[in-house]
Amino acid sequence: MESLICSTTAIALGVARSDVTIDYRLMGGMSNLMYVVSAKGKKYTFRIPGKNSEVFVDRKEELFNIQIIDGLGINNKLVYFDTKTGYKLSKFVEGTPLGEMPDPESHLEEVACVLHRLHDSGLKAHKDYGPYERLEKYEQEVKLLGYTHDEKYTHLKSVFLSHREFLDQFEQVICHNDSQISNIVIGEEQPYLLDWEFAGNNDPMYDVACVGNKDFGLALKFLPVYLGREPRAEEYRRVYLWRAFQCLQWHNVALYKEMIGLSQDLGVDFKGVATLYLAKAEEFLNGANQY
Repeated sequence: MESLICSTTAIALGVARSDVTIDYRLMGGMSNLMYVVSAKGKKYTFRIPGKNSEVFVDRKEELFNIQIIDGLGINNKLVYFDTKTGYKLSKFVEGTPLGEMPDPESHLEEVACVLHRLHDSGLKAHKDYGPYERLEKYEQEVKLLGYTHDEKYTHLKSVFLSHREFLDQFEQVICHNDSQISNIVIGEEQPYLLDWEFAGNNDPMYDVACVGNKDFGLALKFLPVYLGREPRAEEYRRVYLWRAFQCLQWHNVALYKEMIGLSQDLGVDFKGVATLYLAKAEEFLNGANQY
């Protein structure tokens, strides 16, 4: 792997193989491998996608969207991208991932700033995120491996879909769709939003809900900061519903990873993760009923 990273980086930068060194691996990704590499006194990040990640990520789509948002200056600058392998080399940005900070609440204004820069840009992603169709695709991938969804999942999905008419009335804007705090870097001069694998047009409240991926309470605290006012009931409802959807979505991804052996490969109990996501989906759907 070291040889692959160094040789690919050298070719992409037009430097000698001996000029490239691997500094360290970035932790935090569930399946992708991310490394910080150095060449000629400059730092870069090199991504190697996880096993079968192409099932859930369209690399051509990812590249399109990176190019679309490039002018916003909120992503690390792309240097090299292979749509067949998913290998990606980008300039390293100095800063600290929000997920590694002890007090993420103190940076919510910066998170709002970077998301508004995206949402209010007037840009359009190459395609819509298409949550309903995406969920069906993820379900199908799991079924192809021989899995049958249980009654609880089927019931929770039907409860979520009962809110579809409500959710579909809101305008879609370009969204990141994976704006969890591990993908937000607080730099010295500005915040950055990294990892655009799932970008697409969507309800901006979807990104707000993503901020609460690790701790949903953070999303609830973030919502009034993002809006710049006290949220209305329907805005809280949208955040709860999209967080429930995200849990249903990642439930299927976790099941898939379990079934292709990634629990053993990565030392992560993806079956347990899938169970946890289903319980969380139920919790958030019940929470949406408050509004």
